[in-house]
Amino acid sequence: MTKLLFQTDSYLKETKATVSAIEDGAVILDETIFYPGGGGQPADQGKLLCKGYVSRIEKVKKVGDNVLHFPAGPMPEIRDKVQCKIDWDRRYQLMRTHTAMHILCGVIWRDFGAKVTGGNMEPLKARMDFEFEAMSADFAEKVEELINKEIAAARPIKVNILPREEAFKIPDLIRTKINLLPEGIQQVRTIELVGLDLQADGGTHVANTEEVGRIKIVGHESKGKINKRLRIEVE
Repeated sequence: MTKLLFQTDSYLKETKATVSAIEDGAVILDETIFYPGGGGQPADQGKLLCKGYVSRIEKVKKVGDNVLHFPAGPMPEIRDKVQCKIDWDRRYQLMRTHTAMHILCGVIWRDFGAKVTGGNMEPLKARMDFEFEAMSADFAEKVEELINKEIAAARPIKVNILPREEAFKIPDLIRTKINLLPEGIQQVRTIELVGLDLQADGGTHVANTEEVGRIKIVGHESKGKINKRLRIEVE
């Protein structure tokens, strides 16, 4: 089982780890700072350093309890000690973007009661779909004003890992139309934007909403009868 260091500290930029297995051309480590992707957030990129060589990591994925790192370069051996470094500029942009999506989701839920039907992101850009019958330019402008007020409020962001039974006692923990949490998962990680939003989430986030910067709504469109999309950019 790979220990997921990013779950409790999204600001870890590098760490030392031990190769526990080699599988299908991928390196499995005893612990990792690489986010393997999921929930609309892309996987991290970075590099592994071992025995004087550097291998670029551009693909990471989670399989069962392990995280697979695919090196574009020399492959370490089992029990080797490696230095892991993530592409921090890209990761921090994704952290800001992911938190921006939670701010948007929190405002839409609080003020309009609409659930999320989909979402995706890249560094500093994202889109989210909501259960709305109609959406206008005036509505988008109003939402942009509301979400930037939440950034200015400098809300702290807390991470908790709870037993499944305890987590599901939290009202409205799942804001997506479909519950994406696997049935067998025994612990649930939650992200709380204090005073605004509390959701189950596995991705990486900043520590305070003010770190996001400014969110600009750059587009809105219909994706179906009760499915409307907002596109955002983080400045």
